[in-house]
Amino acid sequence: MANTINLVEPAQNEYLAELEQRAKRPIHFFRLMANRPEVLKNFVPLYGSIVGPGSVDQRTKELVYLTVSYTNKCAYCTAAHTASGRKAGVTEEEMRALQAGQDDGFTAHERAAIQYARELTRTADGAQTRDALNQHYNDEQIVEITLVAAIANFTNRLNNGLRLLPEQ
Repeated sequence: MANTINLVEPAQNEYLAELEQRAKRPIHFFRLMANRPEVLKNFVPLYGSIVGPGSVDQRTKELVYLTVSYTNKCAYCTAAHTASGRKAGVTEEEMRALQAGQDDGFTAHERAAIQYARELTRTADGAQTRDALNQHYNDEQIVEITLVAAIANFTNRLNNGLRLLPEQ
């Protein structure tokens, strides 16, 4: 790992130990965040409430997360969400298209979410693509898509800023 921030060992943090025991593997993102134990404890349920089940289907959420992570060139989140994207039905071909910024092979509603996530990531605004969301999603879903893009940008910036690389 090419960062200068120490990763907390599970023996040093009971909550981290529980998370890794449930996951049955080390999770460097959590070990990094455990440098601020109270943040880790609050982040996990927040993250779950945003990327977990909601009014937007899991495939669309993964498309949004991957779009943001490819746009930010976040190796850690790209690796993590490649696996969860596959589980949600995103194909390898679709992942390559997202990485290349090609949206043609997606449905109109997926394309609207992808383009909004990309613009929101690049400009922190989304003004040019937000109207397209209104054609395909209700207010609750638009907020949920925005939250997924926001949490992806958060994790991308934490990982990129501290040079956290995917687990080997």
